[in-house]
Amino acid sequence: MTDTPAAVAVLDAWLDLQCPDCHTALADVDLLRERYGQRLDIRFRHFPLAKNRHAYAAAQAAEEAYAQERGEEYVRALLARTAGLRERGEPVLLEVAEEVGVDSEEIDTALIDGRHLLAVDADQAEGRALGVTGTPTYVIDGRRLDGGRSQEGLRERIEEAADRLLGRG
Repeated sequence: MTDTPAAVAVLDAWLDLQCPDCHTALADVDLLRERYGQRLDIRFRHFPLAKNRHAYAAAQAAEEAYAQERGEEYVRALLARTAGLRERGEPVLLEVAEEVGVDSEEIDTALIDGRHLLAVDADQAEGRALGVTGTPTYVIDGRRLDGGRSQEGLRERIEEAADRLLGRG
């Protein structure tokens, strides 16, 4: 008898890093991680909205933070400061970098040289292809679950899909 590896489900969370609702959604992400552990691979994906002037730069800065292995910490800290980002713009990106131990000079350089433009554009293009129009939006097992209008019941719908994929339901 061979051991079969535990099933893993993937949940893509499409976020705009200037979106207050995306910050609120982190509580659901934390509860999902607590419930499923490593059996649910939650990936943060970029979907900067045109209405949020600094979201595209924020996504690029986050990619640099991921390159420095502090990406999720950076994303979480930045989402906690969406109002500041909206009001003060890109200086907030550098301040958050320093707060979480990311090289802020590299963030600044990455914003100038555009080294992460393709990654952000690729996420956004994939999101559009999947029908993402607002944030936060989740995709699990090819099923899109929109949270832009209301977070109400969203985590439960994600859990139903994850339970089905993982053979728990």
